[in-house]
Amino acid sequence: MRYRLSQHARQELERRGISLTQLESVLNHPQQVVPDRKGRTVYQSQFDPGDGKMVLLRVIVVRNAGDVLVVTAYRTTRISKYWRES
Repeated sequence: MRYRLSQHARQELERRGISLTQLESVLNHPQQVVPDRKGRTVYQSQFDPGDGKMVLLRVIVVRNAGDVLVVTAYRTTRISKYWRES
């Protein structure tokens, strides 16, 4: 998927230690895509960062006429709060 990073997203990726590889993995192969407030879309996937504890990587985007702008991204261990069961 082609995307652009907002300045805020760039800063947060660096601050939170999220690599572009991880970001692109979620954008290209999300386990879930869920609507969010203000017309945003959340791409999210669970993964084990290597310490045996599952985390959820959430990537919040705004789609506008084929353009995808990454607003922010973050990891959370509160998977049950955000995960949508089918």
